[in-house]
Amino acid sequence: MHIQTVGITEPEHTPLLLLRETSGQRYLALGIGEAEAMAITLARTQQRPARPMTHDLLADVIQALGTHVDEVRITELHEGTFYAELVFPEGRTVSARPSDAVALAVRTGTPIVADDTLLAEQGIAADDITDETAAEDEPSEDQITQFRTFLDRISPEDFGNASS
Repeated sequence: MHIQTVGITEPEHTPLLLLRETSGQRYLALGIGEAEAMAITLARTQQRPARPMTHDLLADVIQALGTHVDEVRITELHEGTFYAELVFPEGRTVSARPSDAVALAVRTGTPIVADDTLLAEQGIAADDITDETAAEDEPSEDQITQFRTFLDRISPEDFGNASS
């Protein structure tokens, strides 16, 4: 999978992560938290804050320990919540929220995969995605401006109820 876009849904104004099969025609849409949307967008646009964000710190710790993440795997949807795991060498895994796992993957160049069963059940066919959304591989300047405006309007209390 690769990141198609990180956007804001209308009229709810909630962040949405849209992943696309690397060699296929299905998409996977995940609602994510504002902080994770910002972390993914910053990494995709190669912006680095003055101090490391949590995902930067995690990537640095993994590297300092002399290991790496083999893949980020989105594994299931249970009661409306997506689940993922970080897959390390020798098959070791760590449970993670998909949004955090993807934010780490962007920073480390780690492949993102989705379970075939999950894609079969939750995947969105390419025909169901608008041409405008499907054409987006990198965030446009307008999307970045819209996202920054969105971030300017939110408060710390808004970060408390992200589920992915």
